[in-house]
Amino acid sequence: MARFSFLEFFAGGGMARAGLGDEWRCLFANDFDPAKATAYANAWGEGDVPPPELKIGDVGELRTDELPVGRADLAWASFPCQDLSLAGAGAGLAGERSGTFLPFYLLMLGLRERGHAPRAIVIENVCGLLSSHGGRDFADICAMLAKIGYRFGALIMDAADFLPQSRPRLFIVAFDRALPVSRPDQPSAHWHPARLRQAQAGLRPDLRRDWLWLSPPVPPTRNTRLADVIEAAPRDVRWHNAEETARIIGRMSEVNLAKVNAARDAPGRSVGGVYNRTRIEGGVKRQRSEVRFDDVAGCLRTPGGGSSRQTIIVVEDGTVRTRLISARETARLMGLPEEYPLPSRYNDAYHLTGDGVAVPVVRHIAEHLLEPVLGARVGRALAA
Repeated sequence: MARFSFLEFFAGGGMARAGLGDEWRCLFANDFDPAKATAYANAWGEGDVPPPELKIGDVGELRTDELPVGRADLAWASFPCQDLSLAGAGAGLAGERSGTFLPFYLLMLGLRERGHAPRAIVIENVCGLLSSHGGRDFADICAMLAKIGYRFGALIMDAADFLPQSRPRLFIVAFDRALPVSRPDQPSAHWHPARLRQAQAGLRPDLRRDWLWLSPPVPPTRNTRLADVIEAAPRDVRWHNAEETARIIGRMSEVNLAKVNAARDAPGRSVGGVYNRTRIEGGVKRQRSEVRFDDVAGCLRTPGGGSSRQTIIVVEDGTVRTRLISARETARLMGLPEEYPLPSRYNDAYHLTGDGVAVPVVRHIAEHLLEPVLGARVGRALAA
């Protein structure tokens, strides 16, 4: 039986729900994207029946009285990152997409006024939130959390600690001030790199007094490689022909081409990932293919807004083959189980996974930060 309850905003396909696990009961889930909501319903509903807790629609149109009666243990919000990412236009929290954080906050404010504020809040986004508008957006979120009665901390967690994908993300974890959370006074080198420590130091003194240097244990060394998640015969993508592969290699710089040649000369099989990027060279924009053979995929990105889809490159016995990454491979790189139902259209599946939160990262936060506090087991894993 579930011990904890949660509200899931910007829910996507329910990857936070998957990470929280069976001890958590979802009271409410929301996303405005019909395709993602369909994926959520397929994953968490009963057959063709969507789960009753799912509400499809714009978070800005939700009213507090539409949320479940009573106090949830957690509200999770992985709000859109487009205006905060390096690829975005820098609009920050004032942007059309990332600005959806404000209506989420107003819902939390409404719950506080009714005495139903969740006991904890987790906010997930790209690390660009720390520097957006010179750090003001991050400071504003901290100030809003303090205003509605929370103490808070933040961590930069990379999915590469758990999965063969480079995916650093910022997690702001907030607890109701009434909860007995221990207050370690030192940052962790693993979870609190210099850019996060700098952002914390730039907060107002009253906000720094509400700060928690939350430090879960560092996970054991990952033993899964990119090659371990690659399908031999994917159903939704095909291997490129020789001309297509030659075009990809032809766009490589000398540095990246040297990586491919080294893989050709090495014994055995090498598996890597390729992204197409636009680089300025001699004042001219050039499209370049950039490759990595470090057993980790590049960060999955949604196939839109100028971002390319990731290409898989396999070098074996001097032969080079390339193809787009498959939908199931993207799901594996997010830590989703094999039985998780993906949308039938490739782009929908890629968009779903590329916009999601890595499942084992959520589990680590739940196991070592949320559950000890919410379950009144204070002494476990919060000390640095």
